[in-house]
Amino acid sequence: MSVSTHPRAFKTGWFAKAAKKAKISDVMLCKAILQVIAGQADDLGGGVFKKRLSNNQYRSIILARGGDFWVYQYVFAKQDRANIEDDELAAFRMLAKEYGAMTLEQAKSQVADRHWIEICQTELEQAR
Repeated sequence: MSVSTHPRAFKTGWFAKAAKKAKISDVMLCKAILQVIAGQADDLGGGVFKKRLSNNQYRSIILARGGDFWVYQYVFAKQDRANIEDDELAAFRMLAKEYGAMTLEQAKSQVADRHWIEICQTELEQAR
């Protein structure tokens, strides 16, 4: 999958359910992903980023495939835990590596199978 002119943002099915429960809207996610693209997030290495959401009440884990696409993978409440564990970070890095090896067809399949839900199409295009 080559780097596209316009980055794409997705949320996993699990993330979508958790975000809905936490009342984190797609509008909030779009604003946050633009900040991540601008370098306003914690880069945990290996394509893993941590971004604060919802007035600092939640933390999201975002996996990146270069500048091509970004996937909201995990969310947790700050009050429930301070951070992710080292083994979780290692697993997220492995998953980011797998995402990096995906072909365009495999990424399309993730969307078609509803494992990923695309968000922010207009916002990301306007940011470029």
